Amino acid sequence: MRRIITILLTTVVVLAGLGLFARATSGGSSVTKPRLERSIAVSFSNVYSQQAALLGHKGISPKSLHAQAMCDKGPGVPQNGPGTSWVCLMSWDDPNVPMPTTGYGKFELSVHSNSCYTAGGPSSLIGYQTIAAADGKTVTNPVYEFDACFNPQSDNTPTHVTFPSAVRITSTTATPDDSGRLRVDLACAEGAGGCRGTLTGTADGSSLGAVDFSLTEQATDSLNLPRALPAKAKNVTYTVTTTAGVAPPPPTLPVQR
Repeated sequence: MRRIITILLTTVVVLAGLGLFARATSGGSSVTKPRLERSIAVSFSNVYSQQAALLGHKGISPKSLHAQAMCDKGPGVPQNGPGTSWVCLMSWDDPNVPMPTTGYGKFELSVHSNSCYTAGGPSSLIGYQTIAAADGKTVTNPVYEFDACFNPQSDNTPTHVTFPSAVRITSTTATPDDSGRLRVDLACAEGAGGCRGTLTGTADGSSLGAVDFSLTEQATDSLNLPRALPAKAKNVTYTVTTTAGVAPPPPTLPVQR
């Protein structure tokens, strides 16, 4: 009888363990988009205010930053679970550091199954690994890369924080094909709503025409401008206007034949 009871108990334990494993591998992870969004906004605000104190910036506190985050694990995948593909777009208010035209900075996260993570952000907004403190000493930048954890039982309701995707022109030169037309490489970064709009080109004052585009988040495309490049053109300026997403400043690229 004892042997039967032992076998039954062992079976129950094994089945319970399998159930936990199944939940952990089928979207039941404590790592979720809402929890990350809430956690990184708080943890960033804390380390950023520490940096402000080191730099001697007055009036900066975790509360005054009003940090908000939108986190994304990538298009077409469940927005939960640990991994290194998590990206969080974050905005905050600091009169000493103006935001870029997108209105946010991009943070890359390595998220672990124990509800902890490591985050690193854009050096253009948060500085490099070491900074010069107000007293003249070189110190470690607390915002450059920081670790944090969240309560796996914390609020998991959607935050409804969204930021638009940014359009990027990834071409570095203007190289015409055999017919004299230019192909322009575009990318749509992380964000909500994808990228839609029109790309126009001008070469030393001559119009190269316009072409429409529509990209999903983290997608790329190559666009062909309809008019040929003038024979003596030396530079090309591309201008993006958007109905969805944030347009980049118009770049001027050298012609490479």
